[in-house]
Amino acid sequence: MAQFSVNPQRFDPYKNFKFRVRWDGKYVAGISKVGALKRTNEPITHREGGDPSTERKSPGQTKFEAITLERGVTHDKEFEQWANKVWNFGSGLGAEVSLKDFRKDIVIEMYNEAGQLAIAYKVFRCWVSEYQALPELDASGSAVAIQSLKLENEGWERDYDVSEPVEPEFTEPAAG
Repeated sequence: MAQFSVNPQRFDPYKNFKFRVRWDGKYVAGISKVGALKRTNEPITHREGGDPSTERKSPGQTKFEAITLERGVTHDKEFEQWANKVWNFGSGLGAEVSLKDFRKDIVIEMYNEAGQLAIAYKVFRCWVSEYQALPELDASGSAVAIQSLKLENEGWERDYDVSEPVEPEFTEPAAG
């Protein structure tokens, strides 16, 4: 079976550098890195008394790893505002936590080289477990200042409504 059914001439997998992240119905500005979507199933080993001296294995609990989002430090407040729903230092005693709406579903979209949406994943019930507002600062350095969110989540699934796009075809200009 061809890896690309709509574009059978394509042999290379998608690259990891064209993507966007959406939450609350809008794209989040400037995200430069998204951690891997990783799921593990804990194996449960067991053995019955009449079995040979070997173990059987069956799937146990499923665990979805946290996802880290990184972007350069700007004046956009999306990361900070979401992180503050879990803990807001300046809000006063007893009001530091706003658990009413601290969870969000997010969408991670991956694009082909032509900028067409190729694959999307929905990530469910995310919340901020770690927020880095500023990196280590270094007067001798010349790096971009990066802030990050670590998002705990309760699962993800591929959005099958997003299908393989027909990739553009370019032809030589006509001789004039």
